[in-house]
Amino acid sequence: MNNISPSETPYILITGVTGYIGGRLVLSFLEAGYRVRVMVRDPIRLQGRSWITQVDVVQADVLQPDTLDAALVGIDVAYYLIHSMRGGENFHEQDIRAARNFGAAAARQGVKRIIYLGGLGDATTELSQHLRSRQQTGDALRECSVPVTEFRAGVIVGSGSLSFEMIRYLTERVPIMVCPRWVFTRIQPIGVRDTLNYLVSAVNTPESAGQIIEIGGAEVMTYRDMMFGYASIRGLRRYMIPVPVLTPHLSSYWVHWVTPIPSDIARPLIEGLRNEVIVHNDVARKLFPNIQPGTFAVAVSQALDNLNASEVETSWADALVSSQPDRLPAVLSTHEGMFLEQRQELVQATPSAVFQAFTSLGGDNGWLYFNWAWYLRGLLDRLVGGVGLRRGRRHPTELRVGDALDFWRVEAVEPDRLLRLRAEMKVPGLAWLQFKAEPRKDGTTQITQTAFFASKGLFGLLYWYGLYPLHSLIFSGMIRKLGQRAMKLTQHT
Repeated sequence: MNNISPSETPYILITGVTGYIGGRLVLSFLEAGYRVRVMVRDPIRLQGRSWITQVDVVQADVLQPDTLDAALVGIDVAYYLIHSMRGGENFHEQDIRAARNFGAAAARQGVKRIIYLGGLGDATTELSQHLRSRQQTGDALRECSVPVTEFRAGVIVGSGSLSFEMIRYLTERVPIMVCPRWVFTRIQPIGVRDTLNYLVSAVNTPESAGQIIEIGGAEVMTYRDMMFGYASIRGLRRYMIPVPVLTPHLSSYWVHWVTPIPSDIARPLIEGLRNEVIVHNDVARKLFPNIQPGTFAVAVSQALDNLNASEVETSWADALVSSQPDRLPAVLSTHEGMFLEQRQELVQATPSAVFQAFTSLGGDNGWLYFNWAWYLRGLLDRLVGGVGLRRGRRHPTELRVGDALDFWRVEAVEPDRLLRLRAEMKVPGLAWLQFKAEPRKDGTTQITQTAFFASKGLFGLLYWYGLYPLHSLIFSGMIRKLGQRAMKLTQHT
C-alpha cells in the first residue's frame, strides 16, 4: 500500500466540483491549508466561485480516458464525487465505465488513495437501480490497484442537497400532503458538515484505506419524521394523509410540479426511497472517534442559516449569457431554496454614477418607477403592523450598512459596486433586493438587479407568484430608470 508520510501535505484532486458536495469540499481543504486541484469538464462552469484563484484547474472527462492522466499526475489523494442522477437506459454502464477509467488513470499516475462518496443501503436487499449503481461504482474503483476509501451516506441535510431540498420544498409548500408508503421508510440523515468532516479526516486516517464506511446522523427516523421535524423548526403546521399506493412515476410528477426538481431526476430519487438507508456497523465510530454526528434538528438549523444575509451574495454565481449584447434577459429561477428574479441592463455610464443612482433610491427621492405602488405597499404594511415607508432614509444620497431605507435595511455596501437591501416589511418569508455595477471593457457598465425571496409555507409561494406580474413590471421599469439616471449623472461629471 502506498501510504502518505505524516510530514507531507498531500496534493488533493477533487472531481464533481460543480456538484453539491464537491464545491463545499474544495473550501474545506483550502481552509485546512491543502494544495487542491479541481477537475471539471468545462472550466467556464466555475465562473464566480470564490475559490477559483486558489486552486489548480484541469479540464478532463471521466468518459474520455485520454484526458485523465494529465489531471491525476502528481496527485496524492483523489476524491471521486461523480455519479449520474438523471435516468436513462445506459446511465449505469456509463457510471461503471467512468469509474474504471478514473481508477486506471490513478494507478498509472501513482495516486496513493481514492476516496469515494457512495450511497447507503443494504446490498443484500433489492436496492433501487440508482442505489445499486452507486455501490457498484465503488466496486469498479476497487478494481484498480489504488486503495479506495468508500463512504456511504443516505440523505445529506444541507441547503442545496437534492434529497433534503425535495423534503424542504414539499413541507414548505403543501399544508396537507397525501403521502405514499415511502414516507414511512426508515433513514439515517446526516448533516453536510458532518459528511465533509468525514471526507476531510480520511486523508489523515490511513486505517480508512480499503474500507467501506457507512455514515449517518445521530437519529434513525422516517421521511415523515423529517417532514414534521422540518415543519416544527420552521413554525409550520402540516398534516399528512397516508395512502397505500402512489407509484414513483406519479410521485415524480407531483414533485415536479411542487418543487424545482424535474421529474426525470425525481423519479430515480423516489424509487430509492423504498429502501431503508441506515448504518449497520460501527466502522465510522472506530475510525473517526472525534466525529460525533449531530441530530436532524441541528443539521436543519445549520442548513437554514444559509438564508441569512451574509450568504445571499456568495450563493449566486451563475453568469447570464445573452445572444443580444444590448438587451440582457430577465431570469426567474431558484437557488438553494430561494426564488431569484434577475435583470440586467447595459448603460453608457461610469460605475460610480450607477452606484450613486442605487444609493439615491427611497425616502423623498422615491423609487423611480410606479412610485404610487411603493407608497401603497408601504401603507398596507403599516395597516398590518409593519414599518411601512415612514422611516425614510438617514441621508438623501449616502447609505451605510445598518441604515433604514423605507421598509428596507441596508445590509451590504461596496462603493461603486454593490448595494444590498433586506426587507423589513411584512412578507411570508425573507426577501432582499440587490444592485450591482460592473464595468465592461467597452466603457459601458452592466447593472444587475436581483430580487431574492425565501418563501415560508404555501402562503409564501402564493405571494411570490401572485405578485410576480406586478413585480416584473415595477422592476423592469426601475432598472431602466436607474440606467437613465446614471447616464445623466455621468454627463454632469
